[in-house]
Parts: sequence; structure tokens; C-alpha cells
Amino acid sequence: MNMIKTRKWADMNAPVSLGKEQMLNKVPQLTIYFWIIKIMATTVGETAADLLAVKLNLGLVVAALVVGLLLLVALFVQLHSRKYVPSIYWVAVVLISIAGTLITDNLVDTFGVPLWVTTVVFAVALCVAFVAWYMLEKSLSVHTIKTTRRELFYWSTILFTFALGTAGGDLLAEGAHLGYLYSGLLFAGSIALVTLLYYKFALNAVVAFWIAYILTRPLGASLGDLLSQPTANGGLGLGTVVTSAAFFVVILALVIFMSERQDDMQPAARAA
Repeated sequence: MNMIKTRKWADMNAPVSLGKEQMLNKVPQLTIYFWIIKIMATTVGETAADLLAVKLNLGLVVAALVVGLLLLVALFVQLHSRKYVPSIYWVAVVLISIAGTLITDNLVDTFGVPLWVTTVVFAVALCVAFVAWYMLEKSLSVHTIKTTRRELFYWSTILFTFALGTAGGDLLAEGAHLGYLYSGLLFAGSIALVTLLYYKFALNAVVAFWIAYILTRPLGASLGDLLSQPTANGGLGLGTVVTSAAFFVVILALVIFMSERQDDMQPAARAA
């Protein structure tokens, strides 16, 4: 996806909030590696949640509590870092991906909330987060995550995108009976359309980014289910252990690679 080129967009560089302690930007530049790891992290979020809850027999509630505690630790470290550090950032993303899946699965499977209701609720929550973020900070740009308040908005929004993506993806794949393959193709096509609208029809850069970011969640979830679910359920039968382990290894390799090359770091962060 060419959307991930690192060119600078004027409307994504609004000044940071005055009166707030400023740090180096806390999120990576939008390189090809960012999008690859993002999609793989969403896949792991789906398969690892199933691995913990079902394969390891923790159950949805206990699995959610365990992942929630780990996520709090990861976010504490991330929030107290003075700049973007690939290993810290991506651990938080993977954990928030798993947490988003478990939140949705608990609502649907443990508490019996219909998928369409969870989809609507998380869509509304995401819109509220965006509105509050913009009203207070006057920017939704990921190139200006330089204050703690902006970073808190960022991670809250990310959690809602993962929960919404899980609910929406399951609603299409299972509720609408599209299946994992066709659901994945639908979301991949939607991302391609956003890319086309951005490059050919001047779709706003911030809008394009967030739409693509939201859509990568159900894309990755559909991919995870396609690979891990039994063939009788429309999957390829690789299982959650193999799928999760394979994607974890690739994510780890890419994070190490990026840490060495520093391609995804802002110029100021490289010099720090």
C-alpha cells in the first residue's frame, strides 16, 4: 500500500498544545513496515486471544484480566518513554490488539450482547474519542503525538479501533455469512479504495490514515481466523498456536530490523 509513504503532509503537522510538556513524537513514521506490522499485530490479536481463552483454557474473563494487566504495564512504560522506541511501542500495540479482541468476545460470548450492538457501541465510542481529541487538541495527526494528553487520546482511540474491528469483522464474517476469505477481501479492497481516493482524488491525509487504520483491524482478524480456524469452519486449519507463533516471530524480526535501521523514527528521535 503506497499510502504508507513517509512524505510530509501539511495538514498532519499542526502545532502541539501550548502549555504542555513536549516530547519527541511517540509514534512511528508511516513506512511500509508500519503497515505490515500493524496488520500482523491485528492478526495476532485475534489468534492469541483464542489461544489464551480456549487453547490454554483460561476462559475469556481470566484471559482478559491477564492481558489487561500486561497492557497497563506496557502503556505505563510507553507513556513514560521520552521518545518512540520500536520494541516498547509495538509490544503495546500487540497487547492492545489482543485486549480489543477479548473485550468484544467477552461482551458477545460471556454477556450475550449481539454483534451488531457491540459494533454500534464501539463505533459511537470511537467517534466520541475522535471528537473529544479534536476539540481539545485541534488535530488528529499522528505526527504530533508529543504530549501526554495527546498520547492518551491516541491509545484510547487505538483500543476502540481494535474492539470495533473485531466486532465489525465478526459481524460480516459470521453474522452476514460472508466467511473469512471474502470478508478479508472486502476489507483489503476497501483499504485499496482509500489509497486510491487519497492519491488520485486528494482525500484528506488524516482521514485517509484513520480509515485505513480502522480497516486493517478486521482485515487482520479475518486473516487470523482464515489461517487458524478448522477447515470445517471455513479456515485453513493451522491452529492458533502455529498462526500466533509464526506472526509473533515475523513481528519480532521486523521490530529488531527497524530498531537497527531506525527508518520509522522521526529525524529528531534518531539524533536523540
